[in-house]
Amino acid sequence: MACLHLFPHGPWRRLLSLAHLTAQVCIGIIVILIIYNFWFLYVPYMTWLYFDWSTPEQGGRRSNWVRSWTVWKYFKDYFPIHLIKTWDLDPSHNYVFGFHPHGVLVAGAFGNFCTNYSDFEELFPGFTAYLHVLPFWFCCPLFREYLMSSGSVSVSKKSVSHVLSKEEGGNISIIVLGGAEESLDAHPGKFTLFIRQRKGFVKIALTHGASLVPVFSFGENELFKQVNNPEGSWLRIVQEKLQKIMGFALPLFHARGIFQYNFGLMPYRKPIHTVVGRPIPVHQTLHPSPEQIEELHQTYMEELRKLFEAHKRKYGIPEHETLIFK
Repeated sequence: MACLHLFPHGPWRRLLSLAHLTAQVCIGIIVILIIYNFWFLYVPYMTWLYFDWSTPEQGGRRSNWVRSWTVWKYFKDYFPIHLIKTWDLDPSHNYVFGFHPHGVLVAGAFGNFCTNYSDFEELFPGFTAYLHVLPFWFCCPLFREYLMSSGSVSVSKKSVSHVLSKEEGGNISIIVLGGAEESLDAHPGKFTLFIRQRKGFVKIALTHGASLVPVFSFGENELFKQVNNPEGSWLRIVQEKLQKIMGFALPLFHARGIFQYNFGLMPYRKPIHTVVGRPIPVHQTLHPSPEQIEELHQTYMEELRKLFEAHKRKYGIPEHETLIFK
């Protein structure tokens, strides 16, 4: 997102619109077309939508034009966002990137894997990255087209399997494993990851023989402050109930304003360093047993912890801080 001291206000305001209002605007457009009976616009689109419904589970429909919008350069430079590679990957294989933590905005995942302004192509030549997001967002007419154009696809089992089924390799599935539940613990200085019960990604990696790669995005939890919501508090109980009903969480967050630093919804300018760890080789097992899944899951958590410990001092995290797995 744009830095107000380095970039004009216009691009920043356009980005706010894109990031926070696009879905509502798209729904509003459809409602207006229906109310004013512009059937010659919404009927063809709805008909096409019916036949195109499965596209988010079949690799999506990315657009280099959308991924190259100048506003995404402002987005990357605002924090700024950095991508760090620690290990070479083989483009003849497919990989699953486990992205941590979720944070409030998931800025590191979007900035690094959904725009053409990151160093992804330079660091990982021969690869195509797919960021998996909640299927809910692809139910919104028009907005789904914008979302797919960035390279985002559904996080359903069918969608992940489609990406990892590429025989010649070169595909990367990026899955934000903590999901909506983890966003409720996205407080500055906290490193709580919801991963102990997240084992579906391990099973699908085994099924396809896709190597697992832990990814930790340092600074992701520093972008916003949340209203205090410890487990057991009335606010946390309400948030968890809403999350179970709607499928996504509603963290009560705040940061800075556009023209002042005291209060607002604009994220703080905190650098994000998304570190891609060492791949964990996975032998293809079409019908993995619970024991095999558990063993690989434990290995993944160990590698994730090693990645965090190896790099935390570089990004200002005190020595005594460590990951908390839930």
